[in-house]
Amino acid sequence: MGEFDSSLAFLLPWEFSPSWTLACLAGAGLYVRGLLHRRRCGLHEGFWRPFAFFLGIVAIYTVSQTHFDYLAQYMFFVHRGQHLVLHHLAPFLIALSAPLAILTAGIPHRVRNLPTVTFAAQMLKPGYRLLQQPVIAPLLFVGLIYFWLIPQVHFDAMLSHRLYQLMNWSMLVDGLLFWWLILDSRSPASGGLSYGVRITLLLAVVPPQMLLGAYLTFSHNVLFDVYAVCGRAWPLAPLTDQRLGGLITWIPATMMSVLAVLIIIGRLLGKRSTMYRYG
Repeated sequence: MGEFDSSLAFLLPWEFSPSWTLACLAGAGLYVRGLLHRRRCGLHEGFWRPFAFFLGIVAIYTVSQTHFDYLAQYMFFVHRGQHLVLHHLAPFLIALSAPLAILTAGIPHRVRNLPTVTFAAQMLKPGYRLLQQPVIAPLLFVGLIYFWLIPQVHFDAMLSHRLYQLMNWSMLVDGLLFWWLILDSRSPASGGLSYGVRITLLLAVVPPQMLLGAYLTFSHNVLFDVYAVCGRAWPLAPLTDQRLGGLITWIPATMMSVLAVLIIIGRLLGKRSTMYRYG
């Protein structure tokens, strides 16, 4: 019974955040509503895409609203795991699920047709298109990782609630933008990026992440003394903590790009196979 209570306590918010909770609930709620609406219209989504979407939502909630978030504030390697989820894994899963049609179907018509909603969408569109430019997207994707790991910036962000939330939200939003661009279900003929450009972007973001991860892993100096100031959650040597964080920054992030390349190659081969079959 005690272990069950401990597990339940871990899943409860460490510091309740209305914005994170609302975002997760709103995303899941719209998706469920959209699924039901499309099912009534005779459209069925199968298992894997909804599974990927909800797994992404659960991952976001886990690292932002459970006691995982507490550990991320007191252990550098857990912090890097948190950002791996927010910037890579969760956005990757959500983008892979291609949820736009379902989420759109889940928006009530009276909300979708509000003039303010239409106006806001029109205002955001130029900025969205700018951030999705093939040159800007990878620079922003890698640049944010480096920026929040500048020692002084990281120190301030970990001690300021406002900056800490800004850091985490920026990682999630940028991750969604980047992986949405890469894993866009539209073919190049339908408005998506060419498969070659997508693979190029994925390969472009790998070396900077590898270099940063290797630097953190093999450095002989403790770069982030904020964890000594606040105290670590576990009795782990500072350099060991930093090196584990470096490995998380280095290896899993690189593997995400490799996995995405394989998915895109699979789509390309599938398209060519279809062309040969019906050509």
